[in-house]
Amino acid sequence: MSISQHFADLPNGMRMHYARAGSGPLILFVHGFPEFWYAWRELLEAFGRDFCAVAPDMRGYNLSGKPPGVRDYRPRLLVEDLRQLLEHLQCRRCVMVAHDWGGAVAWNFAATHPEYLSRLVIVNAPHPVTFARELRDNPAQQRASAYMNLFRSAKAERVLSENAHARLERMTLDAWAANGGSATQEDREAYRAAWSQPGALTGALNYYRASPLHPPEGDEAVTQPDPAAFRVRVPTLVIWGERDEALLPGNLDGLDELVDSLQVVRIARGSHWVVHEQPKVVASLIRGFIEGSEASASQERFDATR
Repeated sequence: MSISQHFADLPNGMRMHYARAGSGPLILFVHGFPEFWYAWRELLEAFGRDFCAVAPDMRGYNLSGKPPGVRDYRPRLLVEDLRQLLEHLQCRRCVMVAHDWGGAVAWNFAATHPEYLSRLVIVNAPHPVTFARELRDNPAQQRASAYMNLFRSAKAERVLSENAHARLERMTLDAWAANGGSATQEDREAYRAAWSQPGALTGALNYYRASPLHPPEGDEAVTQPDPAAFRVRVPTLVIWGERDEALLPGNLDGLDELVDSLQVVRIARGSHWVVHEQPKVVASLIRGFIEGSEASASQERFDATR
């Protein structure tokens, strides 16, 4: 299955790059930090056989537009990018699959634009309401998220870009390779090239800087989102690698009170990077969810390695 490359010039002025495979109903894959469309290449190939599988570079990343200001990365603007991209693709209802920061945007999108979605799949990305609670009440999650305040700081670009982005490579490709995934030399070169695009690192870090959710500093209070504003009525599958060291499983507690139709599958041997470590398992779970009927809240734990 070949993957083609495209650009969409959106009405809001954003130029979005995206990769596309196959034809048929749309399934949209939304990446997180510090990745780009390439993170989904195996799933693009797998779903491109019977879907139009699309993976954009999000605002600020790789070949998409990179506005310079922190305010340009506010959540509502990221949501609007996806809505306008779906309009560009002439889509009225799609399956949206999202990971990490892409998942944060997707939770917002599902709450505000459910009419565009037939199914929502979230991979290791906490709902804003449960994440805010964990940041406020759970010291373990506060410690696990401490890196966010580094990423919000003025020195973040220097720290993450030094030695040819060595720190980024350790926290991504090295991490999933250590947990059973594959990270070829071709993969490493692709990621280094994406991180080296002018303005890309600042664009990616501005997601952290623009977000109201981060660990409290000093006497700072954690912003608490209104649960009613983030109610999700779209049938939702959450896939969660339980070895995630940054986003702890406590973020799943109470999720069934915020999502009308929810399935949760915990991958016992998966980390934050479970999409790379167990792509066939993730693809199978997504396909089963798409093909199945709506279900009431359920949870399952998956122990297979791949």
